[in-house]
Amino acid sequence: MRIHRSGEDYLEAILVIRNKKGNVRSLDVAEHLGVTKPSVSNAVKILRKGGMIIMDDSKRLLLTEAGEEVARKVYERHILLTSWLESIGVSPETAEDDACKIEHDLSEETFDKLKELYSKN
Repeated sequence: MRIHRSGEDYLEAILVIRNKKGNVRSLDVAEHLGVTKPSVSNAVKILRKGGMIIMDDSKRLLLTEAGEEVARKVYERHILLTSWLESIGVSPETAEDDACKIEHDLSEETFDKLKELYSKN
């Protein structure tokens, strides 16, 4: 399944919230991303259909193995890009915003080289 940028954002948000709070509900995702509950409901429907997440009986959102893999990949990119941008003098807020934009479009090759370069410093 091809995940679009917004789908990656939702998966990453679920991962981040889960790591902070343990449980993830749609309202948590809406607050985290600054979107409406109907937007989250629509995304959840698409991601469930694509096998990226499941919803348990308590309405908690859980990443599937495939969803976890995508979320971790996007989150790793986000963390590295934010750190790298800050290291070259970009303000933390701008670095965070720009990392969100870059993380989805950067090729695997470029990310691997950036990761390699950054890990040497």
